Order: sequence, then C-alpha cells, then structure tokens
Amino acid sequence: MSEQTEFEPKLVGFLCRWCSYAGADLAGTSRKKYPANIRIVKIPCSGRIDPLFVLKALRLGFDGVLVSGCHPGDCHYITGNYRARRRLALTKKFLEYMGVDPRRIQASWVSASEAGKFTDVVTAVTNEVREAGPNRLFTEEKEKRATATA
Repeated sequence: MSEQTEFEPKLVGFLCRWCSYAGADLAGTSRKKYPANIRIVKIPCSGRIDPLFVLKALRLGFDGVLVSGCHPGDCHYITGNYRARRRLALTKKFLEYMGVDPRRIQASWVSASEAGKFTDVVTAVTNEVREAGPNRLFTEEKEKRATATA
C-alpha cells in the first residue's frame, strides 16, 4: 500500500456560531455521515478569522483549514463574511506564493438549516486535502525541532 493511500488528513474548521456551526450541529443531530477528519472551532463570525490563525493551524500540523460562515448577505454582523472572503483570498495567495498548496485553505457558506451541504463541504475538503498529501510545513517544523534538540 502506498503512503498516499494510507494518509488521512487532519482538518480544522473555523465555523461561524450563527450559521455554519449550527449547520454542523444539525448534521450531527440528524446523524448525517461525514469524515471524522475535521476538528471544529466555534468562532463568533467568519470575519473574525485572522490569517495568522490559518498559518498557526498549518504549523501545528493540520493538513487543511476550512473557514465557514453565513451566506453572503445573511451575516449577523452585516459584512463579516465579506471580510472573511477577502482575507482568505489574500491568505491563500500569500501561502501559495510561499509554496503551500492552495487546496489546503477552503471557504464555504453554510446556513443553519443546511446539514446536507455541511457534510458535502467537509467530504469535498477532506478529499481535496487528501489529494494534496501531508502538510509539508509540519514536517519541516518537526525536522527543525528534532535537529535543534539533537
């Protein structure tokens, strides 16, 4: 068996408490199946995402990051999701310039009533990150720490 087929990605999902987190909760209570690769962090609004959160997640060993919020025009904080969309586009371009596969950073808009869409998004992101392979940033950090202590 090749290393690529054995690889299971670790994802972190930053979910807006008003919509996407509620959609994830509905998926769970409805017993909808989706990959168990994602660790969910509830945030007040997708507009609260700082590019450093994404970079820190990748440096901590997560293979991919999903940011999910309310649909454009439905944000509880008026323009938070627009802000998140702009920030993530810039973060993705910057990380791509630094050699990080852009498939590792994903955004989606899921409302509280879209449990099925949430499961579809998590499945799609998991598959894309699986194709991208293990996170190179994490292996480089691990090697640096190992050589520093040796």
